[in-house]
Order: sequence, then structure tokens, then C-alpha cells
Amino acid sequence: MRPMAEAVAGAGCPVALSVAAPAGTSGGASVGVPVDVVRVAPGRDTDPGLAAFVAAPAFPCVGAKSALAKEQLLTFAAHDLGCPDQDAAIHAALLGFIADGRRARAPFRSFAVVFAGPTTLDEAGFEACLWQRLQALSDIDVARGFAYDHRVSADPRDANFAMSFGEEAFFIVGLHPAASRPARRFAHPTLVFNRHDQFEQMRATGTYDKMREVIIRRDVAYSGTSNPMLAAFGKVSEARQYSGRAVGGEWSCPFRRSAGATAER
Repeated sequence: MRPMAEAVAGAGCPVALSVAAPAGTSGGASVGVPVDVVRVAPGRDTDPGLAAFVAAPAFPCVGAKSALAKEQLLTFAAHDLGCPDQDAAIHAALLGFIADGRRARAPFRSFAVVFAGPTTLDEAGFEACLWQRLQALSDIDVARGFAYDHRVSADPRDANFAMSFGEEAFFIVGLHPAASRPARRFAHPTLVFNRHDQFEQMRATGTYDKMREVIIRRDVAYSGTSNPMLAAFGKVSEARQYSGRAVGGEWSCPFRRSAGATAER
């Protein structure tokens, strides 16, 4: 496995994977989404295996399957997870995804940033790079003058914590080749941004607990064991779940929201 120190350095920043738009489209998912953000739909896989990964019959997350089936799983192809050179572009694409989602209001929408590499990180190395990228994106968010979503906490120790970009809260799911959980084991390092309000809407309609139970049953069948990191929203900080690595009570999240947003959007 690639050493953590080398991973977070991101030296070299290799060339990105080429991701083309689906046939018959201009490349943009819809008005407001940058042209390099494309939908992944069954039979029109524009990403190295992501559609096939989610569409596999045994894949446990039914929410992701719904997003895929309805062409609401959008992807952005990036270089190296440990490299900062595309942070601004990723943040801009994420803002486009947010703006588009506020108009569409689809029940399940996800934004996946698929990195070409590194593909040799162990779980600790992937976790370090995941938080490095999330910290950098948050710093850009602050610099552009965005407040933190008032519905969640910016303190990763708080049970109400969630990441916030463009004043919209997100639950992050990390995927990578060395993940111990099969449902997180994907060929390329990937960060999936899921709008937090879609879970809150489900809780308000009484469908959240039912879907969660379905996913847990499917995950046990898929992996052979229950996920020790899975927790209901609002019980413990969700930061512990982002990377997919099993962590103990001594684990400390490295994220800190920067203070002093002064720049204009």
C-alpha cells in the first residue's frame, strides 16, 4: 500500500481520466450544471465502472440505485485525491449541482467525484486524503463567502455535524479499492456527496427508518457482517462514517471550519 505521507503530498498530480458526455447530450446534466459534470445512467456509463458498481443486483444502497435509475447520479472526473490542483473546479461543479438540485428537487440525488488515483492507498491513507480534500473544499467555501448550513453543526464532534458547501449540508460517502466493506470497495477513489435534506425529508414522511432497515439487511447479505460504523442520523457524529474505515472512540476528526469569510461570491 502507498504510504500515507506520500499520499497526502499529492506530488505529480497525474493526468485525469477522460470522461465523455453520454451520447446525445452536450455534456451538461441540465441548466446550471457545468459541462464537465455528467449523469451516469444504466447503459450509458460515462465513468469507469461506477454505474455497473451501483447497478449490481446485490449492491445494498437502494437510495443510490434509485438515483442511478432516475439519472440523478452525477459525476466529475478528477486527477489525484491527494492533489489540490482541481479543488476550485470541484467546488464550482458542486455549486452547480446544488443549484440544479434546488430546482429539480428529485428525492435522491448524488454528486460523485471520481479520482483517477491513487489506487494503492490503504484505509488510513484514503481517510487522510478524504479529509484533506474536504478541508480544502470547505476553505474555498469560506473564501467565497458562504455560511455554514444553519440546519447542521460545523463541529465534527457534534451529533448534528455534516459537511456544508454552498450553504447546503452533505453526507459524504468515500469509496476506494482497499475498503474493508465490499459496498465501499470501488476501483477508483471516489467522494460521493449526498444532500442532507433528502434524509430529513424522509424522516419527516416516516420513510427513513424503513429504508435504513432495508439497506442494513442488504449490506449484511452483501458483506456477511453488519457495519460497525453505521449509526442513525443524529445519534453520533456522521464524520466517523465518511471514509468507511472502522474507528474507535479515540478517533478524532481533523476537519476544522475556517473562520472569517470575507470574499464576495
